[in-house]
Amino acid sequence: MGIGVWQVVLVLVVVLIIFGAGKLPKVMGDVAKGIKNFKSGMAEEVSDGTNKNSSSDSSSAQVSESVENKDSSLKN
Repeated sequence: MGIGVWQVVLVLVVVLIIFGAGKLPKVMGDVAKGIKNFKSGMAEEVSDGTNKNSSSDSSSAQVSESVENKDSSLKN
């Protein structure tokens, strides 16, 4: 039960009536800019998440090295 052709046509007619033919290109341009900004924001968040994961991996490696050094000093 997807969206049919008639529903799409009806939505387009309503949008055309509300915004008018003159404003429609500007509105669609603004929508496209919003989508582009959203995608770039999501990409930045994903890249920030990978940086945080790599830094937490290195900090956990440092902690394990520190624990091993303390263990070896206790054995001596």
